Amino acid sequence: VYYFLVRVVRLVCFWHNRKTADSRSFSIDYKNNCFQKDGKPFQYISGSIHYSRIPREYWKDRLLKMYMTGLNAIQVYVPWNFHETVQGVFNFAGDRDLEYFLNLANQTGLLVILRPGPYICAEWEMGGLPAWLLQKPNIILRSADTEYLKPASEWLAELLTKMRPWLYQNGGNIISVQVENEYGSYFACDYNYMRHLHTLFRLFLGEDVILFTTDGNTDKEMICGTLEGLYATIDFGTDTNITAAFIRQRRFEPKGPLVNSEFYTGWLDHWGEKHASVDTVKVSKMLGEMLSMGASVNMYMFEGGTNFGYWNGADHDSRFRSVVTSYDYNAPLSEAGDPTDKLLAIRDVIKNFRDIPVGPMPPATPKFAYGFVTLQKVLLDTLSPQGPVRSQYPLTFEEIKQYYGFMLYRTTLPRNVPEPTPLISPLNGIHDRAYVSVNGVYQGLMERDTALVMNVTGQQGDQLDILVENMGRINFGSYINDKKGLLGNLILGNDVLTDWSIYPLDIDTAVANGWLQAAHSGSAMEAGDGPMIYSGTLKSTGLAWDTFVKLNGWTKGQVWVNEVNLGRYWPQRGPQQTLYVPGPFLSATQPNNITVLELERAPSHRRILFMDRPQLNNTGQKT
Repeated sequence: VYYFLVRVVRLVCFWHNRKTADSRSFSIDYKNNCFQKDGKPFQYISGSIHYSRIPREYWKDRLLKMYMTGLNAIQVYVPWNFHETVQGVFNFAGDRDLEYFLNLANQTGLLVILRPGPYICAEWEMGGLPAWLLQKPNIILRSADTEYLKPASEWLAELLTKMRPWLYQNGGNIISVQVENEYGSYFACDYNYMRHLHTLFRLFLGEDVILFTTDGNTDKEMICGTLEGLYATIDFGTDTNITAAFIRQRRFEPKGPLVNSEFYTGWLDHWGEKHASVDTVKVSKMLGEMLSMGASVNMYMFEGGTNFGYWNGADHDSRFRSVVTSYDYNAPLSEAGDPTDKLLAIRDVIKNFRDIPVGPMPPATPKFAYGFVTLQKVLLDTLSPQGPVRSQYPLTFEEIKQYYGFMLYRTTLPRNVPEPTPLISPLNGIHDRAYVSVNGVYQGLMERDTALVMNVTGQQGDQLDILVENMGRINFGSYINDKKGLLGNLILGNDVLTDWSIYPLDIDTAVANGWLQAAHSGSAMEAGDGPMIYSGTLKSTGLAWDTFVKLNGWTKGQVWVNEVNLGRYWPQRGPQQTLYVPGPFLSATQPNNITVLELERAPSHRRILFMDRPQLNNTGQKT
């Protein structure tokens, strides 16, 4: 009996040890101040990449370049509004196929640090929150307000259920998950909200996954952004003292790994400001110092990508500042995914801490200068097939459920105004730019925070058109309840304007259906002032390579190639002078349709130029 029991014990120990060896785990070793992966100390060297800013066809290329640089992990934001543009309708197909992206990363050999929000900032429209939340006029975003918490919880239930199989301990590659994002920067400081999220994340992801917070390098941010049960990490860039920053993290996490969740390799651009850059020597030197301390580091961004369509965010400090279309970020991989000198310098640093994969770095994607395309003005009766909404007073984008792009507000002049008469937005209610015409003749523009009065003339009964552009909702700080359109009454002289017809403009559908290619008005028509649409064709060349479109002499607007909205151009304001056109957006065998919405004034030549390199650093007119 004794020998039988010994054999049983030995058998149990054998199978236990085998199970332990085969099991996957990722945890925090508080005793040795490090992460543990499969029972061994682990330090991650990670880079941020946003699948929502990169064409699906290029995901594998970008991930492979990150892996070949020596990264062992990536950090990924999940924008709620990208997946639930209509409340209750979840879209994870095509360019929104997050699980396909995670699988590509897994195949490439990259672990994942997931940042599902529900708020992400990221210089993304409304910080990733869906604009339909603003239909509730008194909603307190990022708080325990039930009007916010209910849809946020429904979103997280949908998303986190999909993510659970991708956790590392479940056979996937997600090693940690962030709860909310930089919450200490927000005014609410609502611990009940954070506790609710903590409970939700545990409910859907289980007890084993590491949940963490990320906050800026100040006491206030760390106090309001951290919560017991969530591992507190910190973020900072090259202008910060490393020792002081990690001492601050240690005050909130006395034990465990040092983590810089956002080490800034570059910075974002706003229209009218100088193109941001961060010195490569400073980045590589500081990265080496942090890794030498044993810290785990995520570089934000490793590739930024592009704010296609209307996805750019905005900031508001003393005034509203919209983020440009390019999210190049002066990152190690350029907007077009090309390796830079900064990437090579970072790889040389990483070599000192882990083995770099053997083999050549994948090359830059091929570029082509397709040359000039001349555009023609388009005749189009309406871009609002469903017709107008009629209202005594102006309604916002959100009230009409037109969340992005443009709306046309139309009324008539209530009396004769033979002399220039001020048209006023008394409560700064232009969100964000308004292009004003009388009887189809462009009068000028009004702009949030900067141009709230302009003069008009006309006769009683003349048609007054105000095309309002949403320039991107605020993504950071206390003003993220950023409604768009005319937020209050407009006053002409002493008269409050009433009896509005409001047209939600669906330009993207018109482009997708080819309506704007079918009605050329002929090249003899002169270019005019005010909002107009132009179209043309880029002939097939047998190539579908990356290119960059430059709009010399054009003022401000939006560009579509085939059915894809490339984003906003504003060369007169700068710094960005070209828009990135990924090769997958083009056809090598069929003519490519080009559509331009010019909002202020087109040049007489009406040409645009397709180049083989970007121009992101020419500052135009200052705001």
